Parts: sequence; structure tokens; C-alpha cells
Amino acid sequence: MYGMRAQDNAPATHFRCDRLCRVNGELYFTTRELTLEGPFENREAAEREIHAYIERMQVMSMSE
Repeated sequence: MYGMRAQDNAPATHFRCDRLCRVNGELYFTTRELTLEGPFENREAAEREIHAYIERMQVMSMSE
């Protein structure tokens, strides 16, 4: 993926990785802020929360 994030000085290539992981059998997702969010009952619940998390972070960055 080629593009710019808000905090980048110049366009760059960014690689996405699977944000979902299991810790002691429980499902979590990781963030760019290096937090581990969860646990979630299933992949669908985790993916819904990933989208909600991204929306919250975008709203917070617009209010700064």
C-alpha cells in the first residue's frame, strides 16, 4: 500500500499485517499504538471492534 498517513512527512510504502492474534487461546488485536485489545469471543466480534477502534482514533485525531 502506497500512501501517506497524517503524521508522515512523505509518501511511503506501508505493509498491513494481520492484527488478530491469540494469547492463551483468547483472541486479541494489536494497534499501531502497541496496545493489545480484547479478548473477543470470535473473529467477527474482533473485526467489528477493530473498525470501531479505528473510527475512535480518527475522531480523536481530528479534534487535536
